[in-house]
Amino acid sequence: MLANINVDVDQEQVRAYINEKLDKMLNETLLYWDINEMAKRTTMSKSFLENEILHDSRMKLLERRKSKGKRIWPFEASAKVIQEITDEWE
Repeated sequence: MLANINVDVDQEQVRAYINEKLDKMLNETLLYWDINEMAKRTTMSKSFLENEILHDSRMKLLERRKSKGKRIWPFEASAKVIQEITDEWE
């Protein structure tokens, strides 16, 4: 004898759960990020990041650059500083 089982799935909840897990996995493996990745992950434009975030002295302390090379920031520390900066906004 076969039984019929109906399962209702909230696709938005499933999508949110998957995205949360993916973000966690990516964050655990991401050591440094550049301004392009920062813009993508924060949904802020590069010019906004330059003007409002990267000129902050806390971010300047974290910036790494080899003579005239690409600027990078340690992911965890700079993400925390970005959170601090944005928490100060009204």
